Amino acid sequence: METLILTAADLRGVVTEVGLDRLMDELIERLENALLERTATLEVPARDGFSYHSPEPGLLEWMPCHDVLGRVTCKFVGYHPRNPEARGLPTILSTIGCWDATSGHLRVIADGTLLTALRTGAASAIATRLLAREGAVTLGLVGCGAQAVSQLHGLSRVVELRRVLIHDIDPRAASSFAHRVAPLGLHLRPEVVPLDELVREADVISTQTTVEVDHGPVFPDRNLRPWVHVNAVGSDFPGKTEVPVTLLDRALICPDFRAQAIREGECQQVAAERIGPSLADLVCAREKMAHARAEPTVFDSTGWALEDDVALELVLSHAKALGIGARVEIEWASEDPRDPYAGLPPRGTAVEAKQRALDIAPRAASGM
Repeated sequence: METLILTAADLRGVVTEVGLDRLMDELIERLENALLERTATLEVPARDGFSYHSPEPGLLEWMPCHDVLGRVTCKFVGYHPRNPEARGLPTILSTIGCWDATSGHLRVIADGTLLTALRTGAASAIATRLLAREGAVTLGLVGCGAQAVSQLHGLSRVVELRRVLIHDIDPRAASSFAHRVAPLGLHLRPEVVPLDELVREADVISTQTTVEVDHGPVFPDRNLRPWVHVNAVGSDFPGKTEVPVTLLDRALICPDFRAQAIREGECQQVAAERIGPSLADLVCAREKMAHARAEPTVFDSTGWALEDDVALELVLSHAKALGIGARVEIEWASEDPRDPYAGLPPRGTAVEAKQRALDIAPRAASGM
């Protein structure tokens, strides 16, 4: 009945021992294999939760994934765009749990914030490798927050980048980006450019912004390259969109999770018949979709719970091999499974008498 807990420090230890590039490469490979082999055994509903405007705008959601072969993974994720400035915290904070589907036992609890960044970058890497024009060398990043770091990391593992163009409406985010991605060792210094230049020069554009509802798109459909591929990462709420609808009208649109993308991704802007293959369908039929490389393509990435499941299992495998993580008995399991009170001190013991005395004392002092 022990639960393995992987804290932020534990994940830092895994990354230190394994290496960030190796971890991203393995995640890309594992996620692609899962898209090929595991979708038939999965039950994944669209995420659900609470959105609110008080005391500040935010979301708290849960993203479950049931593998009928034996486990349930669920991520609890918060999106609070004021976090970086107001509290010095990431916009996205999350925790992932994994349960044994046979017994209901909680197997693992882990930080999900790092894993969310890694798996989002890995998903875009897979889509870009399949949809972007061969020889694409210039990446444009619209939005330079936390997700932009892992987008650049993931794409750099599958595309031989020569230029990285960046743009953000917050000059501080843009100016600090080169420093934040320096540990990736890409030997490419991101260039802060006007949005029109980024759109004109980029072969691949990734958008990861905190644009408000009904305030999109975040770049114009003007002077785009005929073969441009877009990874749209920031849409995660009804009415929140980043991509011009005129581009969607002529592009091949590939959602990570169709039902969710229709509700809160770029797909909410178009008719259902305009939506193309899912990422899993694309992986399974990659040869048939080769023609799309010469046309505009959009990966509508709203975040799929399968990605969280794969990311968790990857770091879990390394943590177990390295002996990292603490095992704790979280769940109550009495000596008699039919008696939740079995093993507790019986009534009338010294412990209970002392507790009753403590309960009575405040009432006596108040004259009750």
